[in-house]
Amino acid sequence: MTELTGKRALITGISGQDGWYLTELLQQKGYEVHGILPSRAPGIGEAGPQLYYGDLADGTTLDSVFDQAQPDEVYNLAAQSHVRLSFDLPIYTADVTGVGALRVLEATRKFQDRAGKQVKFYQASSSEMFGKVVETPQSETTPFHPRSPYACAKVYAFWQTVNYRESYGMFAVNGILFNHESPRRGEAFVTRKITKAAARIKLGLQKSLQLGNLEARRDWGFAGDYVDAMWRMLQHDEPDDFVVATGETYSVRDCLDAAFTHLDLDWQKFVQTDTSLYRPAEVDLLRGDATKARENLGWEPKVSFARLIRMMVDHDLDLARRELRLQDMDLPE
Repeated sequence: MTELTGKRALITGISGQDGWYLTELLQQKGYEVHGILPSRAPGIGEAGPQLYYGDLADGTTLDSVFDQAQPDEVYNLAAQSHVRLSFDLPIYTADVTGVGALRVLEATRKFQDRAGKQVKFYQASSSEMFGKVVETPQSETTPFHPRSPYACAKVYAFWQTVNYRESYGMFAVNGILFNHESPRRGEAFVTRKITKAAARIKLGLQKSLQLGNLEARRDWGFAGDYVDAMWRMLQHDEPDDFVVATGETYSVRDCLDAAFTHLDLDWQKFVQTDTSLYRPAEVDLLRGDATKARENLGWEPKVSFARLIRMMVDHDLDLARRELRLQDMDLPE
């Protein structure tokens, strides 16, 4: 049932996985949704948000976008978000993921002054900031030890968000989200690489899969659950930072086993390890403690790891069947 809030939200990175789910959630709550993206993305247009085109590496258009969107809430989800790629593009990653967040914060502060109203700001922070962890599980008080250009950029954005909250009295929060996946996850990310490959191998469209570190362990949740936590943070009485996680950890190997077993396949017959896919500095284990979010926001994850992987495999199996049908249509009679 739609909740008629009459609020306006501006989402950067609206065409990504989280932006997609967040748009749907906010529209169900009666928000007018506006979004910034670098180019039109298939599918996002049907959701009905007002779209603006821009790049966080160039903040010159942000003031104009804010004046047009007139947001009550800003969700900064835009980033160069692929950790392994950040080692190849460290300067670009720092500019978009780190300084880009600062550009959005500053645009929010200036618009708030022009509009004469409070504008709430959400920063998409990351469990990768913990990196070489000093304690497990990781909570809001765990020290950061970033192990990639991406993670370093996210730490910068985190502290800028805290700084704007403390210096300007802004309602600015960090959501320290642990890994969250879905059928809408980008195909460069390991979970989606696995579920897509399993489906294509099942139908004979692919013979093998190359992966890096199979022993890395992550706290994996469902993106649809996690965007609800984002929204709850901006409805809280006071601005604060929250870890969002399931509290459970699984290895890449576990993910392989869940995905391939769902299709009655033995992943060990198809998967090869490629050391070139290892990160220069590995993050071995991430597991979050979301007690604060549970107690203060009333949030909890609903989708289990097993259900999440099945959901992703089933989605990719449908895509693989479609691909197979298209190939059959091209066959000569």
